[in-house]
Amino acid sequence: MDVNQRISRISAHLNPIQKMMGGVGLEQVKCRAKGGSAGFKVAILGASGGIGQPLSMLMKMNPLVSVLHLYDVANTPGVTSDISHMDTNAVVRGFLGQQQLEDALTGMDLVIIPAGVPRKPGMTRDDLFNINAGIVKTLCEGIAKCCPKAIVNVISNPVNSTVPIAAEVFKKSGIFDPRKLLGVTMLDVVRANTFVAEVLGLDPRDVDVPVVGGHAGVTILPLLSQVKPPCSFTPEETNQLTSRIQNGGTEVVEAKAGTGSATLSMAYAAVKFAESCLRGLRGDAGVVQCSFVASQVTELPFFASKVRLGRNGVEEIYPLGPLNEYERAGLEKAKQELATSISKGVAFSRK
Repeated sequence: MDVNQRISRISAHLNPIQKMMGGVGLEQVKCRAKGGSAGFKVAILGASGGIGQPLSMLMKMNPLVSVLHLYDVANTPGVTSDISHMDTNAVVRGFLGQQQLEDALTGMDLVIIPAGVPRKPGMTRDDLFNINAGIVKTLCEGIAKCCPKAIVNVISNPVNSTVPIAAEVFKKSGIFDPRKLLGVTMLDVVRANTFVAEVLGLDPRDVDVPVVGGHAGVTILPLLSQVKPPCSFTPEETNQLTSRIQNGGTEVVEAKAGTGSATLSMAYAAVKFAESCLRGLRGDAGVVQCSFVASQVTELPFFASKVRLGRNGVEEIYPLGPLNEYERAGLEKAKQELATSISKGVAFSRK
């Protein structure tokens, strides 16, 4: 292989929008000039926060994004200026404060909501409820008015309650489309893949663990009997892995000792999920992820399970598949707690 071919291969690996041309050089594929129309328009609400900043940076790096709107109630000019210097195609615009929310949202294809306060040591996700519930409600009222057809990714905790709040806001506005409202539980999947890969001695990218239920404590149910590649765990391994996956957020909060929660891994997981939504919008086939959505998989109105993403958001919701005895018991516990969290969100919206 000559030097040009090697350089072409390295460049193609580093930048997926480049491809090799006959082994002698590079061609930009779907390259966008500044302000070009190809690609998708994405808004991040809460872009200056602990999750919002790395999330904004990673979305600026995504070749599927042509316009990136960064909104927050503080510090957006600085974050926008900083991120706009990155030499990638997405055009970045910043929006500061409630009076600019509508401008931030107009014409968006995908809206990602990491806004709200983070967990601190000793706090449960429910302790966050009263602050974050109000924030999500206000932001969703803006979405209903300015980009009612956008796909919405809700990260703000407690997701088990904030997704039902968003749904109620959209219903009240007459624009609710259950296919377009998705709670982001991807961090549970990312953790499950990582922890299981460590036990099996595999690359986490080769491991797929379905995680169903919700996005807090016992509502997080990893289906270890359905891991790909197929493998088996002892009851003790199953217990320890399940516990670590369920308590992964607490592990980070305690390790950060009062300085924050899981922000970097959450941003990574959120971008992984957002990219899947954008690939679905583009029309890619077979895009499947776990997400907390309006669902008939159980008797609950919302539930996280595997979904297929497409041009309209959620195109198909998959059944849970065969569960072992441990998982069936876990499912009952998860449903009990989920029912309470969902009701809490609905009640808040109807105040």
